[in-house]
Order: sequence, then C-alpha cells, then structure tokens
Amino acid sequence: MSVTAPERPEPVTGRADLRNVAIVAHVDHGKTTLVDAMLRQSGAFSTRTEPVDRVMDSGDLEREKGITILAKNTAVHRDGITYNIIDTPGHADFGGEVERGLSMVDGVVLLVDASEGPLPQTRFVLRKALGAHLPVILVVNKTDRADARCAEVVDESLELLLELATDLGLDDDVVAGLLDLPVVYASARAGKASTERPADGTVPDAPDLSALFAVLDTQVPAPADDPEGPLQAHVTNLDASAYLGRIALCRVRSGRIRRGQQVGWCRADGSVTRVKVTELLRTEALERVSTEYADAGDIVAVAGIADVTIGDTLADPDDPRPLPRITVDEPAIAMTIGTNTSPVAGRDPKPGSKLTARLVKNRLDAELVGNVSMRVLPTERPDTWEVQGRGELALAILVETMRREGFELTVGKPEVVTREVDGKVHEPFERLSVDVPEQHLGAVTQLLASRKGEMLEMSHSASGQVRMEFRVPARGLIGFRTEFLTETRGTGIANQLFDGYGPWVGELRARISGSLIADRAGQVTGHAVGLLSERGELFVGPGTQVYAGMIVGENSRADDMEVNITREKKLTNMRSSIGDELVRLTPPRVLSLEQSLEFCAEDECVEVTPGAVRIRKVELDSHLRNRQRARAKARA
Repeated sequence: MSVTAPERPEPVTGRADLRNVAIVAHVDHGKTTLVDAMLRQSGAFSTRTEPVDRVMDSGDLEREKGITILAKNTAVHRDGITYNIIDTPGHADFGGEVERGLSMVDGVVLLVDASEGPLPQTRFVLRKALGAHLPVILVVNKTDRADARCAEVVDESLELLLELATDLGLDDDVVAGLLDLPVVYASARAGKASTERPADGTVPDAPDLSALFAVLDTQVPAPADDPEGPLQAHVTNLDASAYLGRIALCRVRSGRIRRGQQVGWCRADGSVTRVKVTELLRTEALERVSTEYADAGDIVAVAGIADVTIGDTLADPDDPRPLPRITVDEPAIAMTIGTNTSPVAGRDPKPGSKLTARLVKNRLDAELVGNVSMRVLPTERPDTWEVQGRGELALAILVETMRREGFELTVGKPEVVTREVDGKVHEPFERLSVDVPEQHLGAVTQLLASRKGEMLEMSHSASGQVRMEFRVPARGLIGFRTEFLTETRGTGIANQLFDGYGPWVGELRARISGSLIADRAGQVTGHAVGLLSERGELFVGPGTQVYAGMIVGENSRADDMEVNITREKKLTNMRSSIGDELVRLTPPRVLSLEQSLEFCAEDECVEVTPGAVRIRKVELDSHLRNRQRARAKARA
C-alpha cells in the first residue's frame, strides 16, 4: 500500500540534483552489500530498525542461493542529490536483467573483488556497459581481504576495459578516456571508501562512503533528457501490487508525467491506446511513495495499465513518439516443461494444487511478460512446451519458483539451442574460467578434454592456485559442475560466459555412469538398500515410495541397471545361532533440482512437485525402453 510523500520542489535546472547509476559486477563481488551500506549511511533505516544484510535481495530464492536474480532500484538521498541506484545480477544467466538496468541509467559502477580481479561475468557486464556508451567508475571492493592485491586488480581491469573497447570499435577519444578511469577503493562490509589506495589487506582510511558519493557526483553525468519535450517514458521493468495491480517501472526520457494524466500507450504492434495513470510512485529507500509528477530523468512506477509490457512507451497522446524496444541476447539453453505425467501425480504426501496443462501454459505466458530473455515454444505434445533461456540456472529458477507456487511438472533434460549458418549447424560455446589447486590440474584438464574443451590460457599464482580458461561447447558444460566439484574435492571455482556460436563438434558423452532404475512400485526397504550399496550411489533411503521407471541411484558402471529396491528379507522358521548382523546403511545422496537436471541422461526427465524432486525415465515401461534402444542401434 502506498503512502503520500511531501511534494518535491521544482527540479533544479539541468537536473543537477539527480544521478542514475547501475552497479554491475561478477557474482559475489559485493554489489548488494555496497548498496546496503549506501542506504544505511544515507539514513534510510531508523535507529530502531534491526539491521538486515543484503536487504535488496528480497526474494526467498535470492536469499537462499546468495545471488541477485532480479534487478532492483532504490533511491539514496545525500547532500541534496538523489542517487537512483540499480542493483543488477552478476550471473550471465540473468543478463536480461542487466540489460534492462543499463537502459535506465547514465553511468555505471564496476565492482571488482580486490583478490579475484575481473572474472568472466565482469567481462559480460562491462561489455554491456561500454556498448551502451556509459561512463564507468571502477570500485575495488574487499580491500581488507588477506589476499588482496589492489594494484594488480586495477591494472587487470584497465586491460580488460581497453580490450573490450577495441573489440567494440569505440572511438579513439573514448579509449583514451578509459586510461583516466576514476578508481575508488572500498570495503562494503565496513562501509568505507577512499580514492587513496590502502595497503593490501586493510580497510580504506576513511570514515564512510563519502569518497564514493563524491566520485558519483562528479563522474556520472546528470540526466540529459528533455524536460520541455513531449512525454516519453520507457517501461523497463514490471512489478505487481495487491492494491494497484500491474505496475510499470519507467525512466522518463522527455517531458513530465502526472498522476491522473491521460497518456498514449505505445505497444509492440505499433498501436497507440489512450490510458489513464491512476497512480504514480517514486522510490524512497526501500519503499514506494505516491507523488504528483515525475520529470525527465526520473525513475518512477506507473499503475493503471493492466497489460503493459517491458519495452512499451508511455507518450503524449497527441504526439506519440515510441522509443526503441529493449533488445537482449538470444537464449542459448532450452528444456521442456509440461504437466506431471508420473504414476504418482497429485498423490504426493505434499501434492501440488496446479496440475492441468492450461494452468502451466498460463504461468509460462505470465513469465514472458516480465522476462525479456526467455522464450516459450509449442511442442508436438499439447501438454508440454519448450522453454528457452540464457542458461541452466535461469531455467532452474523458473521451475523452482513454479514448484513453490503449487505446480507439478515434468521437466526435460537441458539442451542447447542451435542455429544454421551457411547451411551448417552451429551450437553455442562458453568461455569457462576455472581456479583450482595445482594437484587437481590434471583431473580438470582431462575432464574438460572429454567434453571437447579447448584451453586458451593458463597461469599459476604464488599461492599454489592455477587459473585456466577454456572454450567449451555449451553442451559439454551440462552436468559439468557436479563432476568438477567431485574431482576438486569442492575446492575448485568455475565461472562461464557465453562466447558465441561455432560449428557442431560432434557427439559428446558427458556422463560416464549409468542409472539404477526401480523395476517395480513399492516402498524402499533397508534390506534392499544394503544389497544395492555396492552397485552404486543411491538417491533414496528406506521408507521412500518409488515406482517402476524411477531413477533410484547412480550406477558405478556406464550401463543402466534395473533393480528391485523394494525387496524384503525372506523369513524362515530356522533360528540363527548368531542372530542378524547389524547392517550399516550409507545415507542417500539427495539431489537438488539443479543437480537433478544436470544428472539427467537423454532418455530421462525430472518430476517436480511441491514436496519432492525425482528423476525418472521418459518411458517408464522397461519393455518399450528396450525396444526403442534396439531400434536406435539398428538405425545407427
């Protein structure tokens, strides 16, 4: 529910009172923590408010996974200047959010870890910022890390800037200007920043973030939008309210928009509809408050247009001038999502409430409204759709969100989206950066060689770590992360970035192990688990209900094996002289949704319900599976 805020004074000429800036960085380099500190030091939280870390990551999944999924904006007021700050995701799977965030701002803060330096996602977000011709401020964060190396990180960042500027063909004047890039050193956790480089491993010698605000004030240009022109407000994001319905987040590019005003709604099909702005909201820290008007350069929320979508323009109804639509990179990964077709659909201990194809289709269509980087295509089945996105994580987040909303789904194995170039099939490639201890160097290179990875660079550090960069087919990285963590004993770090399309590299066998398949329905017994523990690693424990065709474990060999995991110990009337021996059972390996999608083979899928995630064969009948396998061999 909105509240009415005091009216603002008339805007300062040239909007010198306003700065619109986005914070971009690699995953876990401290974007959201820095925004937290800026809000606290601007007085956004009262002294009685209990401090909350990563306050901008308000979604349950964002807090659970420790990542930013949706771009969000906040407003920080300091020394008579309003700083509209866009907190963007660092993961390339949510690149559509980054692109939308950059379309709203006039400058960018590039955050880089003082130890890790620029990483693949740093390259991704920086390329987007330079492509949008936005000025960049470099902030070296976490200077208090014991392994900080501030001077080297600044040099690496400048080299990356110059490399990307050259690749993008920017003017020589722009490239030369990057050499004078303003640099700020910060510890977001401590809430301190300085333009003077501190000693490595220490907090900047400053009382607060004043140095950062000063650089933002001088280096980020004030909005150059036309306050006297006809109204143009670009819809860059969507939200919803129980009281106001759909809310459009807009950057006002020209003129002034008022509450209660009639505006021209310019849609994607070229039509212009006259609609009324029923409510106008601006952001104050973490709340939206009602306002009478917004001027060119402002970022505001508009209510009253039920079907507005991202990329639409709100314009002067008598002189409508639509702005260009927001464009994002094409999807690279696809998977099928449909209704739950397993024998236990709707009969789980915690069943879903949304089981029909109509509800699934409506939910996927609703996702398209606010997610510009996703596509939904029909398939041969009326209850299944192909959903395309930037990466496995983005698609898994969608499935997890739907699961928590009460849907029961059947989800297919992720596959790459191919395209035809000069009559030949091309597939997406990824640039993979891995950091591993030296003792795991051979295992990782062998793992990636089997997935057709090509090593581009390798460097050793004094701490015994090795950083390698590979160019790998995106297919080869499906299911890679689990094996990588196993081979490196959890000590390796891997980051990937889309690296364009290339010719199809041929057949890949990413998974060298087979599956253990339940051959009948029933309840898992401890006796059966004890007998099968030598065959491989089990995913279920005693008492679990299974059905024929369900994957219950990973076979230690390459072939699939059907097993009776419901087998009970036979009783006899003979007494044992020593009694039953105690059998110690190994706990089952419980797979998350992302791990289940990675584990899937070509003929397997994942059953997702509010209470369970199961892997199963697409064809549950073993006789039909064997017949299909024989036909496939005959064709080969």
